[in-house]
Amino acid sequence: MQLFKVNQWRTAFCSLVALFSVWPQLGFSQVSYPQRPVKVVVAFTAGGTTDILARLVAQQLTEKLKQPFVIDNKPGAGGNLGTEMVVRSPADGYTLIVNSVGPMAVNTTLYGKLPYNPMVDLVPIVQIADVPNVLVVNPNVPAKTMEEFLVYAKANAGKLNYGSTGVGTSSHLSSFMLAKRAGFEATHIPYKGADALKDLLAGRIQFMFATIPSVMPQIQAGKLRPLAVSSLKRSRSMPEIPTVVETGLPNFEAGSWFGFFAPKGTPDVVISSVNKAVNEILGLPALEQQMIAQGADPAGGTPAQFGQFVQRETDKWRVIVKESGAKAE
Repeated sequence: MQLFKVNQWRTAFCSLVALFSVWPQLGFSQVSYPQRPVKVVVAFTAGGTTDILARLVAQQLTEKLKQPFVIDNKPGAGGNLGTEMVVRSPADGYTLIVNSVGPMAVNTTLYGKLPYNPMVDLVPIVQIADVPNVLVVNPNVPAKTMEEFLVYAKANAGKLNYGSTGVGTSSHLSSFMLAKRAGFEATHIPYKGADALKDLLAGRIQFMFATIPSVMPQIQAGKLRPLAVSSLKRSRSMPEIPTVVETGLPNFEAGSWFGFFAPKGTPDVVISSVNKAVNEILGLPALEQQMIAQGADPAGGTPAQFGQFVQRETDKWRVIVKESGAKAE
C-alpha cells in the first residue's frame, strides 16, 4: 500500500514537471506577441549594412506589431560578441538578433573554437536580404570590363594589391576566391572598416570586393569603376553590372546576407509571428524600393528555407576559409 502511494506521488510529480516544461508555450499560445518592447541586437556598429537593414525592418515591425522593436548595437570580435550575448539570452521572444554571413557562416571556421554553435544555439526566423559584393577598381586600372580585368590581373601577377575590411571577411574571401578560380596572384591588404575604401580611392590598392551600399556613392560619382557583382543573379540595385558568373567563372557566389535569429528554445509562436510580419513588410513597395536603393535585394521565405540556406553557406565558407589559410586576428 505504501509503495502504491509512493508511485502515485511520483506520477503526479512527473506530470507537474511536464506541465511546467511546456508552460511557456501554453502561455504564448494564449496571448498575442509581443506584449512589451523587443530588443533587436546588431552585432556591428551603427551605420553599417547590418545596422541599416535592421533599423529599416525594425521600424516597420514596431508599426505593424504595436510594440517597439529597439536596435541594440553590440559590436566586437567580428560579430561574435553580440551573437554570444543573444545565445545566452532568455528564449522568451524579447531578445532577437539581425545577423549576417560572418558570425553565422564564417566565424565558426575562422575563429577555430567558439563557445557556442550558431547553427545549434540560434533559431533561424527569416532572411531579410541578399547584399551582393561588387568588384570595384580604381579608375587608374585600365580594365573597363571584368574580362579585361582578368587579362590585366594575369599579366600583372603578383603586382596587384586588393583590400578588405579584415581577415576572413566577405570582402577578403571574395577576392581570394576570384584570384584562385581565375588563376592570378595578388596581395591581400587587410584594413579596419572604411580605411580600405580610402586607400582604394587613393590608388594605393587596385581592387576590392565591397558591399554595394558601402561604395554606391563613389560609383555614382565616377570615383570607382564597378566590374561585376558576386551574386548568381544580377543585383536589382545595379542591374546593368554583370555577375562574375556571366564573365566566365561558373558558380561564383560570394555575397553578404542578413536575417533574423532567436535563441534556441524560443516559442514557435514567436518564430511564426516575426516570420509572417517580416515577409509582409518586405512586400511593401516603399520599403522594397528603399532597400534596393541601399543595394539590398529583399529576400523573405520560411524559417526552414532560411535554415537550409545558412547551412549551405556554412559548408561553403568552411572550405574557402581553410583554403585561404585565414585566421582571426
